[in-house]
Amino acid sequence: MASKGSSVASFPTIKEVRTLLTQGVGSGGDYHNVKGGHWLIDSKISTPMSGYEQYRASRTSWGINVLGSFCVELEATDGTKGFATGFGGPPACWLVAQHFRRFLIGADPRDTNHLFEQMYRASMFYGRKGLPVAVISVIDLAMWDLLGKIRNEPVYKMIGGATRERLDFYCTGPAPEAAKAMGFSGAKVPLPYSPGEGPEGMRKNIEFLRKHREAVGPDFPLRVDCYMSLNVPYTIEIAEKCKDLNIDWWEECLSPDDFDGHALLKRAHPTIKFTTGEHEFSRYGFRKLIEGRHIDILQPDVMWVGGMTELLKVSAMASAYDLPVVPHASGPYSYHFVVSQTNSPFQEYLANSPDGKSVLPVFGNLFTNEPIPTKGYLDVSELDKPGFGLEINPEAGLIDAASVLNQNSAPGKTLQPPPQEEEGTEVDGST
Repeated sequence: MASKGSSVASFPTIKEVRTLLTQGVGSGGDYHNVKGGHWLIDSKISTPMSGYEQYRASRTSWGINVLGSFCVELEATDGTKGFATGFGGPPACWLVAQHFRRFLIGADPRDTNHLFEQMYRASMFYGRKGLPVAVISVIDLAMWDLLGKIRNEPVYKMIGGATRERLDFYCTGPAPEAAKAMGFSGAKVPLPYSPGEGPEGMRKNIEFLRKHREAVGPDFPLRVDCYMSLNVPYTIEIAEKCKDLNIDWWEECLSPDDFDGHALLKRAHPTIKFTTGEHEFSRYGFRKLIEGRHIDILQPDVMWVGGMTELLKVSAMASAYDLPVVPHASGPYSYHFVVSQTNSPFQEYLANSPDGKSVLPVFGNLFTNEPIPTKGYLDVSELDKPGFGLEINPEAGLIDAASVLNQNSAPGKTLQPPPQEEEGTEVDGST
């Protein structure tokens, strides 16, 4: 009981918002901003652009890495700093500086729901999905990092606590046999050929998957990532032709907007698992996916969906339908979420080595101490540091985005109101 006249100490508020850019490639939250030759961008992978022959060889040819990484740093009035990374590059930095900053300065970082709603609603006229929500996600993650550091607690302890002592991983990459040898609980491969490549592409897809099934044996979980590149008839056909391969799940087969298509897939193959959600945004985007019961596993990306604040709402909705949530990549941000949720059984590790055959930090050299799975798992105790527990690498070469945004090549500042015309004077029309 507090003594008469005493008051609860005021909680630190946000006093500064900074954005930073990474230099070069291979650092930060844009998974695809990697060096040429990396399996993620320069191996044969079916994409929504595979219908155009000139864009099949490399995913960078059509711009998958065009935005790049960026980071958000929030500083509180007590000097504590929260930090997070994601994708969005200079455009993301501009949105933070010109739009979202106004909601953060002076705010209590504990008010995560309130601040998400303000940023989401204020950007609804141009946002709701895509880059604006991805930018809000990184701000939100930086806020959770700040909150954990102020409280001296890991994020997972603030969102429900541990549900296990060990976090198991499956590996996404080009070499399932290497994933099995490294101790991962399963493997996922990208489908190489798209419907636009005709019957020959279908035949090669089946041969590709059969080769990998033979390499890992009959019982090791083998999953297939289709990266939004198929359609309903093609998916139904390839799933039928691969039944003997015991594919554990088919991921993101359709356009994220084809909700009705998922119902058709499930009607055709009620016992086959279909997953999606990586490119869906906010609880509103997931509502129909969940209510339809046509998806077997949800795969939101915490750096895109709206941050930890919104991911927790998606997870709560999913749990009411007994739907597992297995987040897409996102490194330690996802790890803290998964270990705190009873309906999140394991986590994806996105192979960050060029050949996909070894385990490297998801965020490259951005942090000095990013936890990575060993023998396919991570002890939860490795997450027992304040916030997300990540320490910025001084050699990462981060650039203060303020200097970039002030250059003439950057997007212009918010337009000022037009000058008021006084009676008897002429307004200068120069700009």
